[in-house]
Amino acid sequence: MRQPLVAGNWKMNGDNASTESLVNGIISGRDDVTNAEVLICPPYILIPRAASVLERRGAANIAIGAQDLDINANGAYTGQISASMLKDAGCSYVIIGHSERRSIYGESDADVAEKFKVAQAGGLIPVVCVGETLAEREANETESVVARQLDAVIDAAGVEALADSVIAYEPVWAIGTGMTATPEQAQDVHAFIRNRIAGLNADVAAGVRILYGGSMKPDNAESLIGMADIDGGLIGGASLDAESFLGICKAAN
Repeated sequence: MRQPLVAGNWKMNGDNASTESLVNGIISGRDDVTNAEVLICPPYILIPRAASVLERRGAANIAIGAQDLDINANGAYTGQISASMLKDAGCSYVIIGHSERRSIYGESDADVAEKFKVAQAGGLIPVVCVGETLAEREANETESVVARQLDAVIDAAGVEALADSVIAYEPVWAIGTGMTATPEQAQDVHAFIRNRIAGLNADVAAGVRILYGGSMKPDNAESLIGMADIDGGLIGGASLDAESFLGICKAAN
């Protein structure tokens, strides 16, 4: 059985003081989350502070991830962060291919696939994001877009590599908009992803966790995560409030 995963993507938010408060708040309620794995993904410069709080409180049951990484190893790449740096800072996961990276910074499917390979080679578990825009959904292109994004990773790394990864379906039209895919809409895409992988390797498809990302909140989390192929959430805004984030984590129990 797949263990649910609830991952908080803090995006470009927070400072040292708010990190202390937020992480301590999550730790305080973590014991009530008996089944789901909990992951927090702060901005780069706040990862050490989050790791310090977790270590100080002995909270080994909360994982840390980064929001991106560079495809290069350490060297003359000003402003970039490598997989080895993230690993050394305490990360075990890294988000790649988030829609904001694709749309704002122009990351291609090939870029995301390369980052996927670099993350795994560096000992990190990639959380690879896929999803369609509103225009693409209205044009009935959801499955073709998601298939293209997923296939780029499979073609580059092999379907077996997905066994050591997490997939996050994030309909771009539902991110930060307050709009949310219905449980049935989300399940349809999650099932499509799992079935596409199953066509190549049934065991990998059965084991890989597929998260939903797109305005998940405590009041809709249970109905979404309760669907057969939805294994948790990639949470944006609600992950910045300990009570809201924990509410989603408890819904995943």
